Amino acid sequence: MPKPIVAIIGKPNVGKSTFFNYLAGSRISIVEDTPGVTRDRIYADTNWRGRNFTLIDTGGIEPDSEDIILSQMREQANLAIAMADVIIFLTDVKQGVTAADKEIAIMLKKSKKPIVLACNKADNYEKDKQEIYEFYNLGLGDPYPISATNALGIGDVLDAIYEHFPEKTDNEEENNIIKVAVIGKPNVGKSSLINKILGEKRTIVSNIAGTTRDAIDTYFENEQGKYILIDTAGIRKKSKVNERIEKFSVMRSLLAVERADVCLMLIDANDGVTDQDAKIAGEAHEAGKGIIIVVNKWDEYEKTTGTLEKYKKDIYAKLSYLSYAPIIFISAKTGQRVDKLFPMINHVAEQNAMRISTSVLNQVINEAIAIVQPPTDKGKRLKIFYGTQATTKPPTFVIFVNSKDLFHFSYERYLINQFRKEFGLEGTPIRIIVREKLDKEN
Repeated sequence: MPKPIVAIIGKPNVGKSTFFNYLAGSRISIVEDTPGVTRDRIYADTNWRGRNFTLIDTGGIEPDSEDIILSQMREQANLAIAMADVIIFLTDVKQGVTAADKEIAIMLKKSKKPIVLACNKADNYEKDKQEIYEFYNLGLGDPYPISATNALGIGDVLDAIYEHFPEKTDNEEENNIIKVAVIGKPNVGKSSLINKILGEKRTIVSNIAGTTRDAIDTYFENEQGKYILIDTAGIRKKSKVNERIEKFSVMRSLLAVERADVCLMLIDANDGVTDQDAKIAGEAHEAGKGIIIVVNKWDEYEKTTGTLEKYKKDIYAKLSYLSYAPIIFISAKTGQRVDKLFPMINHVAEQNAMRISTSVLNQVINEAIAIVQPPTDKGKRLKIFYGTQATTKPPTFVIFVNSKDLFHFSYERYLINQFRKEFGLEGTPIRIIVREKLDKEN
C-alpha cells in the first residue's frame, strides 16, 4: 500500500485499542477490559503533520500461549509486523518490564523495522514518567511515557514515527478504490473467502462460529482494479446477541455496510436462504449498496440436472426485493469461481454509480407512460411532468408529478423496471423521490 503503515504491537491489555482509537479519531476498535478482545488486525487511515498513514491495531501477543485463538493472534501480529514501515511497541508503565515484553522486544528487533517504544498508562503523567527508565533495558532506544486514556504524550510518539516514514511519493493517494464488504451470518465463510482472495491468512479462521469480531479493512490490488476488502463479524440474530462485545460487533458490521460500495452477501449453500440472511441482505438493500449474492460452499452441495437454476429461483423467491442482484456460486475453500467475483464487483460498482442525463431519462419516462398509462383515482389521473437524477450510490431519481397520492407503489415499481430495462442498473437498488409540482394547465 502506498501510504506508510504503522503497526501497534504489544502484549494483551496494555491499551493498544484505546491508543489506536485516539489516533484514528473514532471508536473503531472494540475496547473492553477483557484481555484479547481485539483478535485480528484492524486498519484505519489517519494523519500527522500533513502526512497520511495507515494504522494497524493488533491482537495482543502471548509469546508462549498454546491456545488456538491466542496462537493465531500471534500469527496475525507477525503479519502486521511484516507489512509495517514503522512499529509502535506499546507497554504498560504500571506493570514495568515483563518477561513477555522482553520476548516481544527480541522478536521486533529481528524484524529490522524502526521501532518506537511507548509506555502507556502514565495517567499521573509527571509521577509515572519517572518509572520509564527500566524500559531502556529492552534495548529499543528512548521510551515515551503516554496516557492513551488522557491523551498525554501522544504527540511525541507521533513525531517519532513521523521521522521514520519513508520518502513521500506522488502516488500515495489512491483513487478509484472500490470498497467491498463481505457480509453474512456467522460461519458462512466470509474470512475464508478473503483469505482465498489474498492468498494469505489475513483474518483468523477457525471452526468456532463468530471468530471474527471486528470489521477489518484490507487493501488489495489485482489486474481487475484496486479494492478495500472489509471482512465483517457475522451478524447474529438479536436473541443470540448477549455479550456486550458481540453487540459492538453487530453494530460494526452494519457500519461496514454503510462504508462499502459493494456488498458480497454470502449464503451457505447447505443452509439456503435463512431468515437471518434475509435480514442482513435487507440492511445492504436499505443502505442503497451494490449487492452480489454469493452462494458459498457450492462444492459441498449435492447437484442434479437443473440444480443451479432451481437454486437461483429459490433465492429470488425468498429475497424478492433483491431481484436486481446477480448471483454467483463459489467455493471459498477450493477457490471455485472466486476469480469471477472481481469483474462482477467492478460492474456492480459502475452500475451503482451510474449517472443518466436528464434528456435521456425523460425520453424513457415518456416512452413508459405511452406503454402504460399512469393510474387514476376518482376521475383524477396522475401526471408525470419530468424527472431528473438527484444522486448516485444508489441511482436516485426525482419525479415531478401533479399529485403524490396518485403515484402508487405499483407504478413506481413499473418505472423502476423500465429504468432497469433501458439502463441496466444491475446489482444496485434504485430510489425514486416523488415531488409535487403545480399543474400549469389547471
